[in-house]
Amino acid sequence: MATVATRMAFGHELIEIAKTREDFVVCNADTKTCGLEKFGTYFPEREFSFGIAEQNLVGGSAGLASCGNKVFLATFAVFASMRACEQVRTFICYPNLNVTIIGTHAGLQVGGDGATHAAIEDVSIMRSFPNMTVVQPSDAVSARAVAHAAVDFKGPLYIRLHRNPVADIHDPATYRFEIGKSYPILDYGRDLTMFVSGILLKKAMDAAEILREQGVGVRVVDMPTIKPLDRVAVLKAAEETGAIMTIEDHTIYGGLGSAVAEVVCQERPVPMTIVGIQDRFGESGDPELLYRDNGMDVDSIVAKAAALRARKG
Repeated sequence: MATVATRMAFGHELIEIAKTREDFVVCNADTKTCGLEKFGTYFPEREFSFGIAEQNLVGGSAGLASCGNKVFLATFAVFASMRACEQVRTFICYPNLNVTIIGTHAGLQVGGDGATHAAIEDVSIMRSFPNMTVVQPSDAVSARAVAHAAVDFKGPLYIRLHRNPVADIHDPATYRFEIGKSYPILDYGRDLTMFVSGILLKKAMDAAEILREQGVGVRVVDMPTIKPLDRVAVLKAAEETGAIMTIEDHTIYGGLGSAVAEVVCQERPVPMTIVGIQDRFGESGDPELLYRDNGMDVDSIVAKAAALRARKG
């Protein structure tokens, strides 16, 4: 299986798209986020660099969009969601402008960059803004597909991307991305459903295989769009399997787990478990050790799934 970081797959694909489409521009922050720092080399009249000044980056992008441009801006997710939070809310979401925010280096996978650069709250923040759509691919295949969808998308869009290479899950020959849709990956039975957003999809699949050997039938569903959520898929899972687990490289507060729980508790209450970063900051270190410490590794997912199944009664 190919191993390419979602951020690089997305950035390189956007450059390829730009070779045949002239209807968008890119704004950069002078950081090596997703390969788009090379955009100006190919298209000097369509790239604008704002330096390490993310609030100005967002403000300038909003200005370009208000003049009728489709704008992509790229920076670290932690800076896009927090340093420029007010600008995203007031200058992009409130006027409903056509700006796609590419937030890279998300979650505990950032590892050695430490707490200051690990974006673990960004989905919570972006999901709370009216007009904002939130998307997170799980591998390079889906990241490339998201790039194509983003060019045609109208309105505020937040795309969450990851630092390190990850194995491909989807088949490039058959995968088609649609905003607001989920994608079934495995179906081993009716004991519980795992909804996963982002790069922990492979861990969920590995856990499902182990559980299958233990006699536990698990369904695994990729949920690349966190807002708007695929409510139909969530309600179907609640009805057919009676238990739901969410898995994400993000705080357990306000992300995918919260979005799914909002649907479940209001429309089809069933036992739920939210797997993600506990009430703590990111740290420097090996991402796999950080996942283990937060109960997000394969063994922890298996144990939590078994406990969830037992709660069904």
